[in-house]
Amino acid sequence: MNDAVSISLDGHRRTYQPGEILSGEYRIERMLAVEPSAVELSVLWHTEGQGDEDLAVHHFERWSREQDEPADFRRPRRFQTCLPNSPLSYQGVIVKIRWCVRVRVFLARGKPLLAEQPFQLGSLTAASAALPVE
Repeated sequence: MNDAVSISLDGHRRTYQPGEILSGEYRIERMLAVEPSAVELSVLWHTEGQGDEDLAVHHFERWSREQDEPADFRRPRRFQTCLPNSPLSYQGVIVKIRWCVRVRVFLARGKPLLAEQPFQLGSLTAASAALPVE
């Protein structure tokens, strides 16, 4: 994570339902020594837990210095997407499904900057571990 990039969701909500609009803005908070060569915004879900981890991108935007007009990323950049019906966020014992807004800032030199703003899609109840039978 990174303090140079900030993401905020409209209404400061953390839970959304399928079909709702997720909107917000992102910005680069401080001047960087090197201007970004590209900036990507993704709304995505990924799994955590046992087994292979999956990731899928629901919404994607990319700005590139080579392809697009110059941009001042210190000013807020808006985004918006209609959320899908699935998969819903899930807090299981073996696997978890997590949704987030992710911004990656690619620099001409050095590692990309990364910021994420998690949110929940749906209202599934968290699973609890089964108690051992005595």
